[in-house]
Amino acid sequence: MDTEALRSFVRAAELGQFHHAAGELGVTQQAVSKRIAALERTLEVRLFARTPRGVELTLDGQAFLPHARAVVAGVERAVAAVRPGSRALRVDVLGRRSAQAVVLHAYWRSRPGTDLDVVTLRVDDPRAAVAAVEAGDVDASFRSVTDPALLPPDVRMIPAFHSPLELLVGPSHPLASARRLTPEQLRGHRIWVPGIAPLSEWAEFYDQLAAAFDLRIDAAGPHFGDEVLLDTLAESADVATLVGARDRYIWPATYDLRRIPLVNPAIAYPLSLLLPRTNPHPGLRGIIDHLATLPKPEGPVWLPTWAMER
Repeated sequence: MDTEALRSFVRAAELGQFHHAAGELGVTQQAVSKRIAALERTLEVRLFARTPRGVELTLDGQAFLPHARAVVAGVERAVAAVRPGSRALRVDVLGRRSAQAVVLHAYWRSRPGTDLDVVTLRVDDPRAAVAAVEAGDVDASFRSVTDPALLPPDVRMIPAFHSPLELLVGPSHPLASARRLTPEQLRGHRIWVPGIAPLSEWAEFYDQLAAAFDLRIDAAGPHFGDEVLLDTLAESADVATLVGARDRYIWPATYDLRRIPLVNPAIAYPLSLLLPRTNPHPGLRGIIDHLATLPKPEGPVWLPTWAMER
């Protein structure tokens, strides 16, 4: 059924005049008449009776009106849900407990009226996130293309923030009692980061990190989820992993896991924001301004070669 015909019917019923409905809809009176006539042929009933003052609903028209109004309202909600600038600002993050999600939550708490839709694209290759931004599936994505020259003309990448990393270990690990650690003190220890995906930005990050400090990064085995990783750390005397200082992890108190900051230099994961080059969602301005207020890691910081300056 033609939704424009339904919209014309609803406005004509509410205004009592075809030409008033035409004026509101931005079409001619003849167009409204044709739409309603086609609708009456489809339904095989008369919806309006003409009067000296305009038109009024027949009994069939009165019965049809609430249903037509509901359909029109539903269509308008559906369009608003996907139209940039009118729908919620849709931002892709790596995970619901990631530093990006934590930062977005803090932004939303400071502006609780913000219409924000936080999503997670199930992709590892950042080029897939670029394609989602280019297609308008998301308004922005916290991903990094390590070679900005590969970005299409319609998508740009800006620095978001640097996320300092911490060592996460169980109580039996030989480094568990340390209050701070340098990257050199991690040498020889197994740092388990399961499921590092080929072509992902974090695969290149860990490659450069391992080479810079001669670290043993173990990506063996599939990633069965954070719960399995935390279970393993709690029981192990020789396995550690790296987590972002802002990343949110929850484990039972009996695990007694320790988060130990890395210093001299701090190790930071650089986060970028992909967004359209033209006509970005107006809500992005507030998020970009919020990102600029985030504190930088203290002291000397190690970053991969592709990190962007804030």
